[in-house]
Amino acid sequence: MATCELLRGSRPLLISMPHQGTELPETMMEQITTATKNLADTDWHVKRLYDFARHLGVSLIWPHYSRYLIDLNRPADNANLYPGANSTELCPTSTFASESIYLPGCEPDQSEVAHRLEQYWQPYHSELQNELARMKAQHGVAVLLEAHSIRSVVPRLFEGQLPDLNLGTSSGTSCSTNLQGAVAQSISSQTEYTTAVNQRFKGGYITRAYGQPSQGVHALQLELSQRCYMREEHPFTYLPERAKHIQPVLEQLVGTLLSWAEQQ
Repeated sequence: MATCELLRGSRPLLISMPHQGTELPETMMEQITTATKNLADTDWHVKRLYDFARHLGVSLIWPHYSRYLIDLNRPADNANLYPGANSTELCPTSTFASESIYLPGCEPDQSEVAHRLEQYWQPYHSELQNELARMKAQHGVAVLLEAHSIRSVVPRLFEGQLPDLNLGTSSGTSCSTNLQGAVAQSISSQTEYTTAVNQRFKGGYITRAYGQPSQGVHALQLELSQRCYMREEHPFTYLPERAKHIQPVLEQLVGTLLSWAEQQ
C-alpha cells in the first residue's frame, strides 16, 4: 500500500508537502467527529500551487493521508517543536480550532501511535531521506523546500493575522546564511505581500531534522497564508484569480533555490 508519492526530477531541489494528504482509513472515519471530517487543517491545494515546479525538473513528494492520522512534520517522539507555545501532537487529538478530533474514548493509544509511525510516518521519511541522498550524490548539494499553508487567523497558534509569506530556517541553522538571505530577498521584494523570517514559524521537524548545511543539505520552510489563494472556510475552494497573483512569487522562490543550488 503506497502511502505517499514521489515524482523524481533531475535537479537538486525537492519540494515536500507533508500536509497535503486528505485520506483517512475507514476505521478512523468511524472514530472521529462529524465536524472533523472536513479536514479543516489540511494544507489545501498546495500541490496545485507548486505544479509548475515539476516542469522545471524539481522533485516533489506528498502523502496520501491526512495530518489528522499522523503529522509527518512532527518528531517520532512527539516532542513539542515550540516549547512553551501551543502546538498539535504527532497524532493530533484536537484541531487548530481546539475542537476534539475523536469521539469520546476513541483517541489513539500507544499501540496505535506506534502502528501509524510504522505504516505512514516512516515510509514518507524514508523516501524523503533517499531522495535527498540521491540528489547530493548526483549534484554535490541538495535543497529541500517544505511547502506549507495555513489559515491566516489561528488564535490557538498565533495572535492576530499571520503574514502572507513565512520563511523558516530553524533560526538560520537549517540552511546556509547566503541561501536564507537570497530567499528572504526574493519573497520580500514582492510588495503586494507581507513577509516574515523565523518568527512564529521557524520550520517544523522536517526542516530541522534534514537541514544539515555542513553536510551539503539545505532546508527551508515556507508557510503560506491561505487567504492568498483560496477560500479559508469550508468548502476550502481554490480561487484561480487570487492564486495567479501568488504563483509568480512561488516561481521566483523556486528559481532562486535552483539558481543557488546549481552554483555550488
